[in-house]
Amino acid sequence: MLFLGFSAGLPFLLVFSTLTAWLTEEGLTRTAIGFFSWVGITYSIKVLWAPVVDHVSLPLLSVLGQRRSWILAAQLGIAGGLIFMSSLSPGDELQMVALAALFVAFCSATQDVAIDAYRIEAVDTERQGAMSATYILGYRLALLASGAGAFYVAEFQSWNVSYLTMGCLLGVGMLTTVLIAEPLHRQTADFDTIGAWLRHAVVDPFQDFFRRYARWSLPILCLVGFYRLSDITMGVMANPFYLDLGYSKLQIANVGKFFGFFMTIFGAGLGGVLVMKYGVYRPLLLGAVLVAVTNLLFVLLNSIGPSVPWLAVVISADNLSGGLAGAAFIAYLSGMVNAQYTATQYALFSSLMTLPAKFLAGFAGVIVDAQGYAMFFSYAAALGTPAILLIVALRKRISL
Repeated sequence: MLFLGFSAGLPFLLVFSTLTAWLTEEGLTRTAIGFFSWVGITYSIKVLWAPVVDHVSLPLLSVLGQRRSWILAAQLGIAGGLIFMSSLSPGDELQMVALAALFVAFCSATQDVAIDAYRIEAVDTERQGAMSATYILGYRLALLASGAGAFYVAEFQSWNVSYLTMGCLLGVGMLTTVLIAEPLHRQTADFDTIGAWLRHAVVDPFQDFFRRYARWSLPILCLVGFYRLSDITMGVMANPFYLDLGYSKLQIANVGKFFGFFMTIFGAGLGGVLVMKYGVYRPLLLGAVLVAVTNLLFVLLNSIGPSVPWLAVVISADNLSGGLAGAAFIAYLSGMVNAQYTATQYALFSSLMTLPAKFLAGFAGVIVDAQGYAMFFSYAAALGTPAILLIVALRKRISL
């Protein structure tokens, strides 16, 4: 699971924030870079083709079994897509870069679905916690590699060599997939029609949710959709902002990616401790406020200029608040689901959690080009206001 987690986490930043740095250095407008973030919507809608991964066998790779065949096919697609991207020049072949990034994101989301299924089927319930923790560790290490690691390679070689290197690193996941054993599949319900499957997979879980929360259902769904508006929108323009301000790729890697990585881990740990001690409501509210407020620190950094100490301060505050908010929000989502529909409801909630934010984030570059970074970060901070107000309004419903 450590190596599969690494394989799952590696492509994420390469079609998101790391890619924005490459596009910035190629001279693309911030508007174009913002629209590139829509590639990430693929991760938010993977629930749509998850049943195909679950039930359809791949002809040529079926000898590996249902789970391993889909994992390996997705890994081959990711590696091929990244290596193909390494041969392109975004300044001259932007459409091909966009298509390749979309293909990598699709394969990556498919790999996530298949690995989740493998993890659940590979061990008994009492070992799922250990599997999840190991998977997350591998995923985080991959984010370090595709964040700081990709910047280091790009600094000393080029972005093309960096993406080629990342594509080759997928070999870790491929080798793991070939060596592990196929899990025993648990029996799942058979459905005669697509309509019957849709009712079981989508309609029944949503009916259960609306029945349990009644008049509070829509405000809760709004909170799920609004909670990450601020940080996801800001994240699209973070790397272009650092580069435009005058920081080198090495400084961004050292402070923004490497140091920031550990601040995120610390923030997530702090969020978990606060949830255990105080329940979900106060950490959830604190996280939402901190995420909005720390966006305003980027306005301050914009006026100060390329100061590495100030960059460390801003990165520390931003990543710590993001880690804390993320841990509290996951606890909130986990507490809302009905045990009878755990997987389906959580998948649907997690899709709703990121879909509105990723769609809105696509317009981030339009604001930067029209009004500048100071106005953009103020706008990103303001996007946190609806979530804060909803949390306060739903206080009695957030009592876990």
